[in-house]
Amino acid sequence: MNSKTQRFLITLLVIIASGVTLSAQKYQKGLIDKTIALIGNDMIQLSALEAEVQMMMLQGVTSDRNLRCDVLENMLIQKLFLTQARLDSLQVSPDNVEGELNRRIQEVLTQLGGEKAAEQYFKKPLFRVKDEWREALTEQFLTQEMRNKVAQTAPELTPFDVERYYKATPADSLPIISTQYKFRQIAQYPDKENSIMAVKERLLEFRERVIKGDKFSTLATLYSKDPGSAGRGGELGMASKTLYWPAFSDAAVSLKEGQVSQIVETPDGFHLIQMIKKEGDMFNARHILLRPEYTNADRAKAFNKLDSIRNLILIDSINFEAAAQRYSHDPKSYVNGGLVADEQSGSAYFEKDQLKPVDYNIIKDLKEGEISEPFETTDNEGRSGNTVYKIIKLEKIIPSHVATFRDDFSVLQNEARNKLAMEAIEAFTKKKKESTFIRIDPVFQHCPFLKNGWIK
Repeated sequence: MNSKTQRFLITLLVIIASGVTLSAQKYQKGLIDKTIALIGNDMIQLSALEAEVQMMMLQGVTSDRNLRCDVLENMLIQKLFLTQARLDSLQVSPDNVEGELNRRIQEVLTQLGGEKAAEQYFKKPLFRVKDEWREALTEQFLTQEMRNKVAQTAPELTPFDVERYYKATPADSLPIISTQYKFRQIAQYPDKENSIMAVKERLLEFRERVIKGDKFSTLATLYSKDPGSAGRGGELGMASKTLYWPAFSDAAVSLKEGQVSQIVETPDGFHLIQMIKKEGDMFNARHILLRPEYTNADRAKAFNKLDSIRNLILIDSINFEAAAQRYSHDPKSYVNGGLVADEQSGSAYFEKDQLKPVDYNIIKDLKEGEISEPFETTDNEGRSGNTVYKIIKLEKIIPSHVATFRDDFSVLQNEARNKLAMEAIEAFTKKKKESTFIRIDPVFQHCPFLKNGWIK
């Protein structure tokens, strides 16, 4: 960020006491802003630095050295790439900038509690914050485009190059591949119809009680299944409507203050919503969340079905793949004979952290080819998942190991490619530093910068 993008109304002046470090320096508000660095034709203002530090601290970012020095060095590096991006006439999509700007603004509004609170925090109107951040984000996007362009100058890797990288890298520096599991599953969902009807009847009862005078907050505390808000009487806090499921947001913003919604269904379950306050695209509401609950009879029915399927497989009446295609309720895996794949990468191998704890506790005790007993777990729908019952067949275990050229070529290829890309970026930065006019205010000349060459 630079002077154009972060002209904060609160300006700061550094007061230096002889012999003190930067971390001990104090800033005074209300004084004239100052330029703390010149780099090429660009300036970096103290207000811009403080704005970035303020934002990072709001997000909980810390540094084990000196946060302001870290931020300044990042800003200096950004200026080097930004200058080259302009020379190369790089462009960024305004839609991408606006999308990221809106995301960040909504995040800040949610964290601070609305537009008025944000304006008090930043000491300026929100439209000014948006204008400054829009220009800053444009520069950041250009910088990233230029970094990507520089990274792409790294030479292409052949299998021979990857092998050479592998042989030249000390064993203790090679990546560790965590234990991986490949498995199939047969899933059975309980009969939801009766349970959903019971949930809806309960919520209708709650709504009637609120209309007759009961406190919504009391009912939420007693009955809501949302642990994050139940203790606060169901109150969610002022937040952007974009943070919620569309059905929830649409129902909430259509309410007047104090009004209670009809039943709203989302992937998390079924809700009643009471509007507290609306402010632009932000709102604060209470809600009561209920999910379908299943009885021991539902569980026993599913377990008996899975037990029967498991026994048929064990006596070779049917193989697991065919049984999954015939009996599994999971639409994402049954077509592949129950083979489970990661929804993002498509990989059929999972590390421990990618598995639900319940599933991992079952899988870790299986040997290759073994089939588990029926167990209860949840699927990946919504934020907490729906109840589902499963049996699992463990296909293969790849134990944790140091990456090898034969078994982990793609991992090593990515490592080698990233190394070359970083070397290209480092070389570019070093060359640009040497050929660019740079002056840094004495206040920051004793910063523990990670890279040399900033102070000339």
